[in-house]
Amino acid sequence: MSDAYFFCGIGGSGMLPLALIVKARGAAVEGSDRSRDQGRTPEKFAFLAGQGVTLHAQDGSGVTRADQILVCSTAVEETVPDVIAARKAGARTMVRAELLAQLFNAASTLRIGVAGTSGKSTTTGMIAWMLHRLERRPTVMNGAVMKNFVTDDTPFASALVGSPEVFVAEVDESDGSIARYSPDIAAINNIAEDHKSMEELRVLFRDFAAKGRKAVLNLDNGETRALAAALPAKAVVSFSLSEAAADLHAEAISLSHAGVDFETVAKDGARVRVSLGVPGRHNVANALAALAAVTATGVELAEAAKALEGFSGIRRRLEVVGTAHGVTVIDDFAHNPDKLGATLSTLHAFPGRILAMFQPHGYGPLRTMRAGFVEAFATGLEPEDLLVMPEPVYYGGTVERTVGSQDVAADIRARGRDARALPDRAACGDALVEAARSGDRIVIMGARDDTLSTFAAEVLERVRTKLAD
Repeated sequence: MSDAYFFCGIGGSGMLPLALIVKARGAAVEGSDRSRDQGRTPEKFAFLAGQGVTLHAQDGSGVTRADQILVCSTAVEETVPDVIAARKAGARTMVRAELLAQLFNAASTLRIGVAGTSGKSTTTGMIAWMLHRLERRPTVMNGAVMKNFVTDDTPFASALVGSPEVFVAEVDESDGSIARYSPDIAAINNIAEDHKSMEELRVLFRDFAAKGRKAVLNLDNGETRALAAALPAKAVVSFSLSEAAADLHAEAISLSHAGVDFETVAKDGARVRVSLGVPGRHNVANALAALAAVTATGVELAEAAKALEGFSGIRRRLEVVGTAHGVTVIDDFAHNPDKLGATLSTLHAFPGRILAMFQPHGYGPLRTMRAGFVEAFATGLEPEDLLVMPEPVYYGGTVERTVGSQDVAADIRARGRDARALPDRAACGDALVEAARSGDRIVIMGARDDTLSTFAAEVLERVRTKLAD
């Protein structure tokens, strides 16, 4: 690979791993990021520079040649200086998903695409870990850091560079780019309304599943169950938390704070015990999806389950930051109704109040998913819990702001839960620290903002100081 690529927004969760994969294949890689210009997450950009990536300000100064290929997300607007500079220089522009799909579709031995509204990153990480331990040398493109592959040299391990012939990728439906991928195995965890209407989503996921030699589908979700029924039976590998008719189902689920144990039962009667170091029933579903995908490649169930041992999770998925004076602080990526519900359900499987901060990841999603957010919190929180919300994360651009956190919080209060919209994140931190007492779990939730992890660590230190007095 000898092209020269310039990644606009190179620090993003979808851009950074792709840039690393392209760099490892011999391409020259440059990039810019608004976060770098604003001084946020400097360690990430130091890491990229250490990998030989040339970084520029996001002012168009790095895009100067016609032989450069500008890679940007579908959300990037024409007014961004890098885009203007590319037009002026005659440089080709392509969206991130187009480049990823090219690399994915070129893998000649095995292509596993992982899709669905929730659980994609964790399922992708599980598949990556199994194939790695099975010495298949996969190249993996994930939307989050896979803890198993983090080292001192690779602290942002959202990509794994292996053979170009074996490719595992988290596939996104929010921008319609799922249509670009041609998987051998199409895994779909679940389908729920998120960025698009259900009518649009059904078409996108149906077409994706139909492309695969095997479609891995969840019988516990109404939409994926209907999809399984619509496809030829021989093309479907199904999984369920309880339904014995599935190709893989779970029995004897035992939850703990640190993880979950369960028995995986195949339709032919084969049984294998699985111990996960990540908590929650939703992670049992993720594991079943991953096991189904790997066994669909011809690996025996027992061998796949053994390879899954030691999976250590995905960063910012119910990640415990620390505990101080009996208060546990958790950093979590939950940002849509399904993910929020899974997080709250997992935490409420054990005693203790939840003090939550949810930072919406944009005004558009807040408007679109307002009813879902309200339902998730109204049913997932207990009367003694607390929810605080700052306004949505906003980094510039044109956006409609007809619905804000005040509106959502008011709807949740009308359902009998303590929900407060506060002026900013600092005020939310003050409220959480003030309310905290031994036995509480403080959970910081939100997406598209790497500084939430720093904020969670700061809240832990403030709790440590406050309760020590």
